[in-house]
Amino acid sequence: MAIKIVTDSSITIEPELADSLGITIVPLSVTIDGVLYSDADLSLSTFMEKMAASKNLPKTSQPPVGVFAEVFENLAGEEDEIISIHLTESLSGTVEAARQGGLLSGRNVTVVDSDFTDQAQKFQVVEAARLAKLGLSKDEILEKIDHIRRNTELYIGFSTLENLVKGGRVSRMTGLFGSLLNVKVIGTLKNRELSTLERGRGTKTFTKWLNEMANTLSTSGRKIKEIGISHVEGLDFAQKAKDVLQKFVEKPIAILDTNTTIATHTGPGAWAIMIDYE
Repeated sequence: MAIKIVTDSSITIEPELADSLGITIVPLSVTIDGVLYSDADLSLSTFMEKMAASKNLPKTSQPPVGVFAEVFENLAGEEDEIISIHLTESLSGTVEAARQGGLLSGRNVTVVDSDFTDQAQKFQVVEAARLAKLGLSKDEILEKIDHIRRNTELYIGFSTLENLVKGGRVSRMTGLFGSLLNVKVIGTLKNRELSTLERGRGTKTFTKWLNEMANTLSTSGRKIKEIGISHVEGLDFAQKAKDVLQKFVEKPIAILDTNTTIATHTGPGAWAIMIDYE
């Protein structure tokens, strides 16, 4: 009996890492000016060009139930097990689509809401795949990724709120209003809710928060297993954050372009810092 690991393309992960661990990634899709694209067919740079030229904000959509059913059926035999880990249900219907696809497939599928997305989702998926390769049981893997989920923090910085407002998601951020389009905002995704931590004008807002975060980590005494940094055309701040935070973790911090699903709603200049504590 084998355990297969499935996720969706809202994960931000190095392609070679996903390949080496045998992780199956089911693509979400995005519609730009009436044309439907698969996440798998768009690089972030190509997507950003298309979004900038688009009349309307692109619309993202979860994989169809039938696609999940087909993936599960083709991936595993009747005696195998599948653990399917996805972006939080509070932001997408992907989890529910995977659940329905699992029922249709006739396979033994356990669907997990990661409570996160991007590299915070990657922390759970990678560990699940690693443990599956080592031959651990489904229950052992689920227990471990639950520990990771409870010990993960995700912080996100917005250089503009224009995409959030257009997408109707700004109301999901506690304390934010549409009139704040010209401010920089830092939020956190916790307990499936996107909430505001800081807001101000200019990039000094980000730098001030980063220094405060470093001070907090210096005094917290908590051991960090991994830090991931993702961005949308925000490499300068991402590199600055890595320089500040690398001393708190042994593993090299990955700086990655985020995926098109996240970029649709964050807009350019956005970044995310994700921390996996021991």
